[in-house]
Amino acid sequence: MSDAGRTTGSRDTAAPQGDVTLRIEGPVAHVTFDRPAARNAMTFAMYARLGEICDELERRDDLRAIVFRGAGGAFVAGTDISEFTQFSGGEDGVAYEARIDATLTRLTRLPAPTLAVIDGAAVGGGLAISAACDLRIVTPRARFGVPIARTVGNTLSAVNIARLIRALGDGPVRQMLLLSVLLDGETVHRLGFASACVAEDELESEAARQISRLCEAAPLTIRACRELLLRLSDIAPDDTDVIAQVYASRDFREGVTAFTEKRKPEWQGA
Repeated sequence: MSDAGRTTGSRDTAAPQGDVTLRIEGPVAHVTFDRPAARNAMTFAMYARLGEICDELERRDDLRAIVFRGAGGAFVAGTDISEFTQFSGGEDGVAYEARIDATLTRLTRLPAPTLAVIDGAAVGGGLAISAACDLRIVTPRARFGVPIARTVGNTLSAVNIARLIRALGDGPVRQMLLLSVLLDGETVHRLGFASACVAEDELESEAARQISRLCEAAPLTIRACRELLLRLSDIAPDDTDVIAQVYASRDFREGVTAFTEKRKPEWQGA
């Protein structure tokens, strides 16, 4: 039975919790983060929906490419900070980071090469999602970073930091994490993070070109290369003590409160 043109998920549910939709056209799956009013900031419901989409994609053996996009001029502007207001201690942060790690690991192990098509913001969780993909196409106005030291005061997991360093290099990731630097599309292209940087009106044509190349490639070779790249990059140090300390802190609670109140946080280092 053909799945061409089939879409799961609906824009009717795109606010306020947002949605993640799946459309399959022949050998290509298209996944869209759909919450444009919030620059596609991920709610926990959207992460759960992404997990359901992974379930569906993992059952397929006919895909040659999986494409990730954001709706409405952004990729993903991180996790919705309001989701953190119910956290009561470090164990909530450890569970959250573990859940994110598990989701991103599933993206790296999907049964076909993954391509992120990025215009606008790809920060925090959005940067992590794009780094979990095999390939990325960006526009000059795309922005990449993890400004958590300036905004919310939380942390990334060790696995996520390691993935970012492999994709962007140690120096740029230190700038992102310690200085809250945002890098534009042209910069990440020069760093090798993106396979192409093109104008906004050329983004879809470039995506079509790269999708075509993936569909024409020898599938066993692609599968073997992706598997061996994964084996070379596997790393999972114990980071739960560090994560728990940060998420249990007064500063994290202050960061979340300040963000929701649209004011500058007052850090105390505790």
